[in-house]
Formats: sequence, structure tokens, C-alpha cells
Amino acid sequence: MTNLSDGEREQVWRGLMRYWSKIRQAMSLLKTDLRAAINATDDWIEDNQSSYNTALPQAARDNLTAGQKTVLFCAVAARRVSVEFAKLLFGEVN
Repeated sequence: MTNLSDGEREQVWRGLMRYWSKIRQAMSLLKTDLRAAINATDDWIEDNQSSYNTALPQAARDNLTAGQKTVLFCAVAARRVSVEFAKLLFGEVN
């Protein structure tokens, strides 16, 4: 998987702003700072994907595609936020 394009990063930026607005969650961050955080997160993912891959059990390393490994990471991260957030992304999680 490669870094997001500038347009894709902007989609994430708009999506996060809409999401936090919809759930009425205050964010003490300027829009430009949020965009910088998105850029840094995408760069961190790119820089650390081999470390993540190494941390996975051998069967997952060998048998999951890069996309499936990314979804796996997102599912675990989403559930760490809350079960409601994981459901929002993946549907039923029970």
C-alpha cells in the first residue's frame, strides 16, 4: 500500500471534521493542525508497515494481502476507540 494522495488526505480531513461535528465532539485543534496530523499519520503508516508486518503471526504475514492487513489494523484500532465506532465502520462486531 502506498501513501494517500493529497486529494485522499483531504477526503479523510473532511470526513473527520464531519464525523466529529455530527457526534458533537469538541476538538481543540485548528483545521490546518488536523490536516498536518493526517499527513503525519499517513507518513507514519508508510514508514512503519514493515514493523507491523513483522509483528503479525507468520500465518497472517503469509496469507493476508496488504489490504487485509490494513483492515485488520483498522478494526483493532476502531475497537480500541469504542464498540460503537467499530460498528460504525464494520457493522456488527459481537
